[in-house]
Amino acid sequence: MESTDTISLEKVSGETAVMDCKFTTASSDIGQLGIEWVLLPPDVQSKDTMLLMYSAGMVYDKYYDPVIGRIHLSSQDPASGDASVELTNLKPTDSGTYQCRVKKIPGNGNRKITLNVIVKPSTPRCYIEGTPENTQDIALKCLSSEGTAPMSYSWSKITDTKTLPQNAVLDNGALFVKNLTDGNSGTYQCVVTNRAGTDQCIVNLSVVPPKNTSGVIAGAIIGTLLALLALAIILICWYRTRNKKKYEKEISHEIKEDVPPPKSRASTARSFTSVGSNRSSLGSMSPSNLHEYSLKPHYDKIPSEEYERPPSQAPNLPSAKYTPLPANGSLTVV
Repeated sequence: MESTDTISLEKVSGETAVMDCKFTTASSDIGQLGIEWVLLPPDVQSKDTMLLMYSAGMVYDKYYDPVIGRIHLSSQDPASGDASVELTNLKPTDSGTYQCRVKKIPGNGNRKITLNVIVKPSTPRCYIEGTPENTQDIALKCLSSEGTAPMSYSWSKITDTKTLPQNAVLDNGALFVKNLTDGNSGTYQCVVTNRAGTDQCIVNLSVVPPKNTSGVIAGAIIGTLLALLALAIILICWYRTRNKKKYEKEISHEIKEDVPPPKSRASTARSFTSVGSNRSSLGSMSPSNLHEYSLKPHYDKIPSEEYERPPSQAPNLPSAKYTPLPANGSLTVV
């Protein structure tokens, strides 16, 4: 059998890789033909991974889940000397070292193939970083999220003069433009490239005059002053409300000295007892003895006819009769 050194194969993700393994046998090789395809581990101390086997005219390819349905023999008759396989719909995880083993007793041989699956750049994203105003500095950014390194970026202007600004600087996918002018407006294109392919994106740059910031600043100052004024009003109202509540609280707890204290229960009880005894005395009086408590006149009543008699007709009261006191001082009243 023929055996060659390891060969390298580089393919793009999604494509099909054909891994050649052709052989010839000697007249002395009379044994049954056997073909094996294995994936060698990065660590030599680990076991090989069986991918496909051909024996007694039968193909067995249900060993390794990641390649089931994607690997098969290239030839319909491997015994003719072609043990090559095809691996379809390649993925980056398919990268590795594969080995073809051919046995026909007493002869045997093998071949190693290193497969490298690369990924083309994904569609990049173009965007502007900065404010596109006159005299300002900006950066046109271009970024591809997927792709096998290394990847290169290039920028071009595809409208108007189709030339980049003289002061533009390209740095790792970014196009820096300083001191913008109206002439820098236009459509720019970014192209990203690697060994697997290319992709592109575009961005529109429209340079505008600077904004009038004086009005914005004045508005900000006025707004700040109004906010401070509102805050001051709130604080004043709060302070007054707080003092009012405090004053009302103090008034409600103040003790007035001109209000006499309430009588004790003992004195009140004595008052009620005294009143009750008086009422008992009055209640014991009967109509038969009420005349004893009637008011008695201190003077004799004057006849009513005396009130009606005029002064000229007033009666002459008899003069008092007396006799001279006897010498011995005795008193005789007639």
